[in-house]
Amino acid sequence: MRVIAGTARGKVLKALPGQDVTRPTIDRVKEAMFSSVQFLVPGARVLDLFAGSGQLGIEALSRGAARCDFVDASREAFAVVQANCRAAGVAPKSRLHNTDAFTFLASVREPFDLVLLDPPFAHDTLSKVLPLLEPNVAPGGVVICESERDARLPETVGGLTKVKQYTYGKILVTRYQKEVQA
Repeated sequence: MRVIAGTARGKVLKALPGQDVTRPTIDRVKEAMFSSVQFLVPGARVLDLFAGSGQLGIEALSRGAARCDFVDASREAFAVVQANCRAAGVAPKSRLHNTDAFTFLASVREPFDLVLLDPPFAHDTLSKVLPLLEPNVAPGGVVICESERDARLPETVGGLTKVKQYTYGKILVTRYQKEVQA
């Protein structure tokens, strides 16, 4: 697993062994995710919820995001995210939270321009977390969700509207956009 673009391009990132704690996003899915938001990333406030190895947030920082909050409940994953942020040279722009997504969302009171969600599959986590997340998405902000191919996600969640879905083998990538208030 490596950073595919930006200032940390080519940096090799660590991942926890096995797929029971983390499941790294494959390069072609990661490239597609970031191609769809390439103009939003520079200067963005990013949230990498269910960070795992931190590769998605690190990719955003490498591409010019202003900062990224990484959230993961696993202590082992949290240690990997810390190490990867240092190795990629993005630690100064990183805020790490070793807590579960629901606790984090209950306490955070700031907007994010880009939210990257890659939760454990087959637990219906996205449908539970999206309503809690929605108030913290900035107007015009984007939420990108990675899930199993047969996941059924709502068309709208508060001010978030599903705008695109892509499939890559067994992976479904869903993009939500928050409406801009007039």
